[in-house]
Amino acid sequence: MYTLHIDDLNGTDRDINHGNWRSRRMVLGKEKVGFSLHETNIKAGTTSEFWYANHVEAVYCVGGKGTLTNLETGEKHNITDGFLYLLDGHEKHRVEVEEETRMVCVFNPPVTGKEVHDENGVYPLIIEED
Repeated sequence: MYTLHIDDLNGTDRDINHGNWRSRRMVLGKEKVGFSLHETNIKAGTTSEFWYANHVEAVYCVGGKGTLTNLETGEKHNITDGFLYLLDGHEKHRVEVEEETRMVCVFNPPVTGKEVHDENGVYPLIIEED
């Protein structure tokens, strides 16, 4: 069994601050469970573009308000508490935040915590070795 409290991640290598957003990685590839689980907060008044070309991501909003835009189709969705989106087609997307959002994110394959978004917003695929 693996347990933790989200605040135990503060200031560790699992606490990633990117400027517009902060992601605390609760479960990573090294836990060997087939996914990673993160809590991500995105600051109000910010716009971020992402493209997970190597991962599928599910995002569940548990607080805040914003807009999700599929950059491939132009389709827009309101992000509010209770809204989920699944990037099962590796869609390029934009998140514009009105009120700070709190998101629970699941990645498959799992991230390792060492990934950095490249110039296209893509995480490289890094596999944890035993």
